[in-house]
Amino acid sequence: MTTASNAVRSGTVLPVQAARGAMWAFVIVNVVIVEALFISAGEGKNGVLTVAKFFGLHAALLMLFQLLLVARLPWLDRRIGMDRLTVWHRWVGFTLLWTILTHATLVVLGYATLDDTSMAKTFVALSGVPASLLGMLAAALVVVIGVISTRGLRRRLQYEVWHGLHLLLYVALGLAFVHQLQETTTFTSSAFATAYWWILWLFAFGSLLTGRLVMPLWRNSYHRFTVAAVVPESDNVVSVYVTGRHLDKLPARAGQFCIWRFPGHHHWWLANPFSLSAAPDGRGLRLTAKAAGSTSAGLRNVPVGSRAYVEGPYGAFTSLHRSRPGALLIAGGVGITPVRAMLEDQTTGDFVVLYRVRSEADAVLLDEVRHLVALRGGRLHLLTGRTGENAVPPFDPANLHRLVPDITDRDVYVCGPPAMTTAVLGGLRQLRVPAGQVHAERFGLA
Repeated sequence: MTTASNAVRSGTVLPVQAARGAMWAFVIVNVVIVEALFISAGEGKNGVLTVAKFFGLHAALLMLFQLLLVARLPWLDRRIGMDRLTVWHRWVGFTLLWTILTHATLVVLGYATLDDTSMAKTFVALSGVPASLLGMLAAALVVVIGVISTRGLRRRLQYEVWHGLHLLLYVALGLAFVHQLQETTTFTSSAFATAYWWILWLFAFGSLLTGRLVMPLWRNSYHRFTVAAVVPESDNVVSVYVTGRHLDKLPARAGQFCIWRFPGHHHWWLANPFSLSAAPDGRGLRLTAKAAGSTSAGLRNVPVGSRAYVEGPYGAFTSLHRSRPGALLIAGGVGITPVRAMLEDQTTGDFVVLYRVRSEADAVLLDEVRHLVALRGGRLHLLTGRTGENAVPPFDPANLHRLVPDITDRDVYVCGPPAMTTAVLGGLRQLRVPAGQVHAERFGLA
């Protein structure tokens, strides 16, 4: 367990800024190298094929960057957050889709021009060339993944179905790697080019395998997570206590979340992201979930003593990013769970909690929150009522300023339903709270 720190950073680069700077430096350096390789390799058989090669090289670079964005590398995840990395993964993915389609179209057009024949005949002829066929298959899989990832179709698919189809991306990456390996003009144009592409592919695939497979398997083998207790908090809320070996060595912080699997309760491929609802103490972990789906609704039936499989911890919603002496913690509904854990991090009374629920009866862990706030000398505002019932919305800029007059001088942490989070962030922008002081995280699996 990482020792929690409530220290305020000042006069230094914030962790998220350092991580973003490192990512941009990585991208810029590799783009420059790829441009140099493109120039040094010389022109293609005609102008169209030269441009096609340009797009192909950049498609390969985009693929590798895609892998790094979803590799769940701890250094990036704890500074940027899985939600932002997932959003970037999505937009890079659509950029990759159009880059690949442009590359493929120009290749067919270039050879059709070279052979003075139709694009249809050229396409059929290229499909008989192993290197080209592999590229076509990779492109087809990327197109399929791009189509099912559009918002309209994505919402109609169950997450498990979408995720299973999305895994075809790794097949596409493997095909693209072999395709590039057989295209000697891009992979073996020089000794430096060969070394560069091998190192980059091995680094990307190695990062993915380490973050998504090796590290979770090792942690579960080492810690042997076990369900210690299942405690109903209300009719539709339950807390699950998990223990294990050497939990003092688990690098978890208050505010983070894990991806949980309970094979004794559901199939192994069914997983849910739940925040730690108590600060890690080196002896156990706790999640608190509200019945929202089949997995979370049935958690109260998880057998005590059964094994739990835990991935993580993940997330940048922690005190690592504190830059101001004061803090404002805003939670909605079950979004109180990471906030409740973070309250155990607070060593001063200079913090305010805004807890938005429909009624006091719906306030999860309210007694614990009240106790921690009182113990540390903070302030708690319980904002009840249905949206639209009050003349002034609870997160209207004027109301936020009334509740917390010095809001622009505080770090603001926001966790709740998407609509509430959007409303809060909009209010904070209108109040001109500096973006570097605003910390919000939405769960997203990729």
